Amino acid sequence: MNPSNPDIFSQLHIDVARNSTDDFNLFHDSKKWPKINGNPFNGPISLGFQLESLVEGKIAEVRRRHDEEKIISEHGLNFSNYQFSFPNAVKPGQVIEVEIKESQFKSDPSPTLSNRIAVKADGNLALYGHKKETTTPLFLANADFSRLAELKIQPDRCFLSNGYFLKRKFMMTSNAKNFLCGSLRDQTLYFDELEDKVIFPEMFPCALLSSALLEKALKWNHDFEQNPMVYTSHKISIDRGLLSQLKSNDAVHVLIKPAENSAEHDFGDLKATPLDYECYGLVNIHNEILFRALISLVPVVTIKKS
Repeated sequence: MNPSNPDIFSQLHIDVARNSTDDFNLFHDSKKWPKINGNPFNGPISLGFQLESLVEGKIAEVRRRHDEEKIISEHGLNFSNYQFSFPNAVKPGQVIEVEIKESQFKSDPSPTLSNRIAVKADGNLALYGHKKETTTPLFLANADFSRLAELKIQPDRCFLSNGYFLKRKFMMTSNAKNFLCGSLRDQTLYFDELEDKVIFPEMFPCALLSSALLEKALKWNHDFEQNPMVYTSHKISIDRGLLSQLKSNDAVHVLIKPAENSAEHDFGDLKATPLDYECYGLVNIHNEILFRALISLVPVVTIKKS
């Protein structure tokens, strides 16, 4: 963090980020947050993916400054892996400090470039975990959707025969630019029409997961005011090779279902235990996996009692 220019999310940054990803969670709404039953935050909060995007940008700066992109290329580290926990929320106006430990490279048992990360808001820990660059995905590595029927013919917001909820999203450069701005990042590093430059940042397609989860909950007539839930952790693997091939208007088919060891319940049931979702972003006619994620949520009432 630059003391003369600290990282601070305003409510406008939060609005830009949530609008660019269609995230209609009441926790981020400056007018509707008081309607949330037992809201422990006493105000709107930033998006989890917005904070992770800020972290992504900080790590990219480290990679450029230390010429670590060369290591990634030489060793074929084509997967970005993020594993973060959220012990607290970030509110508008709070000063954000991102601490990135020195990069560690290990070749055994397989090449890995990693960094430990901690994020504080007004001095309080808000996020911690690590990012690892690897040759294969660290999470949900055995998933395979190559035999799944062509998804573009399936209706949006439907449940497939394999139990997954399908939400169809599109990679729009305008939305990605706004997401970057909402995450306090420089959009010109990724997009420039005069140079024909289109580079979607890693966290942008993943951020569309929130919209998909909310749409799934709507299908169940979920009451977002009475039964709110919040993220506790994200485990995400992103295929850099596929990401680099994406162009504006490309479809990303987001698939979601409860993880194998997580019993599904009504989203936000006050009596519910924590819930883990398996989430995937599939692209092109071969249903290749752009990202895979394990997303953990808990009812707010659980946080209040802890």
